[in-house]
Amino acid sequence: MGNGFFCMTKKDIRELGGSKNRSRSNVGRTSQRKMPAEEELLHRRALSMAIQQHQLSQRFEGGASMSRRHGSVSSRRLNPGGDSLANDKQQAVDLENFKTKKFVLVHGEGFGAWCWYKTIASLEEVGLLPIALDLVGSGIDQTDSNKVGTLADYSKPLINYLRDLPEDEKVILVGHSCGGASISYALEHYPTKVSKAIFLCATMVLDGQRPFDVFAEQLGSVEIFLKESQSVVHANGKDKPPTSLMFEKQQMKALYFNQTPTKDVALAAVSMRPIPLGPLMEKLSLSPANYGTARKFFVQTLDDNALSADVQEKLVRENPPEGIFKIKGSDHCPFFSKPQSLHKILLEIAQIP
Repeated sequence: MGNGFFCMTKKDIRELGGSKNRSRSNVGRTSQRKMPAEEELLHRRALSMAIQQHQLSQRFEGGASMSRRHGSVSSRRLNPGGDSLANDKQQAVDLENFKTKKFVLVHGEGFGAWCWYKTIASLEEVGLLPIALDLVGSGIDQTDSNKVGTLADYSKPLINYLRDLPEDEKVILVGHSCGGASISYALEHYPTKVSKAIFLCATMVLDGQRPFDVFAEQLGSVEIFLKESQSVVHANGKDKPPTSLMFEKQQMKALYFNQTPTKDVALAAVSMRPIPLGPLMEKLSLSPANYGTARKFFVQTLDDNALSADVQEKLVRENPPEGIFKIKGSDHCPFFSKPQSLHKILLEIAQIP
C-alpha cells in the first residue's frame, strides 16, 4: 500500500534526542561519505527535532482569508496575532459536525509523508484521523525515482488505499502541489470513496492537460526548461527523455521555502527526493462522470514562488472548484510556513455540509 506516516511518540523523540546529544562529541572526527543507513538516521533526527520544536509551540506570523466560489462571498482574518499551532489548543472541536473524519494527505513533487508532520499532529489533537502516504519513489519508498514512468505507477499507494476502503467509508483527500495530479487521478478511478478533494496550491488540471504545464509560467516552456536545465537526470541516456529532476538546495529554498522556518528547510534538505518526470509529463484523462462529480476545494498560497498567485487564480478560473480559500503570507509549503492557518481551513472545509 505504501508507507503511512504518523507522529512519533515523546519517548521516541527523547531517545532520538539523546542519541543526537551523545553524537555531538563525534562531530568533525570523520569526513567519510555518509552511507544510506546514516542518511536515514540523519533524516529521522531532523524529523524528531522538527517535531520537538512544534511541541515547544514555536510561533509563526500570518493569517488566512477565505472566499466561497458559490453563494455569498465573505472574507475574514484568521488569528492575526500569529500562526502557532498552540494558539488553538484550548478550542474544542465538535466531532459531530464532521461527517468524514479521515484525511488522506498526498505530498507534492520531491516531498514525502514526512512533510505533513505538523498537519498530522494538529488534526490528531482534535480527534480526527489523518494519514499521509509516500507515493512511489518518494519519502522512504525505496523505488528509484528514475524508474517511475507513469502517473498510475506513481500514485499506486493512494489508489490501493482507496481500493481497500470499505464500501461505506469515505475520506477527504488533500493534495499538495503536483500531488493534485495524483488526487485527480484518484477521483477519476474512485469517486465514490472521496467525500471532498482539497487542492493545496496544487495542479488542478483539466482533461488532457499535463501537470508540468501548470508550472510553465514560472519555468518557461516545459520543453526548453527540460533541455536547458542542469537539474534534470537522463537515466536512460542523453538521447532519451529526462527521467527525474532534482533542484539544488538554494533553488529549492527560493521556489518552495521563501517563508518556511529554518528548521523545516533543514528537514527538507535531508528528506527531499528526485522528482519523477514521467508522471508530470503525462496528460490526464478526466471524465465529467467521475472527476467532474467530485466536490473540489482550492487553497491558494499568496506568497508562493513555485506557483504564483496569478497562476493559481488562472487554475480556479479555468476549473472552478466549490470553494476557494486563501492563506496570506504563505509560500508553496503552508504545512511549514502557515500550519495553523492551513489547519483551520481543513477543519472548515471538512464541516461544510
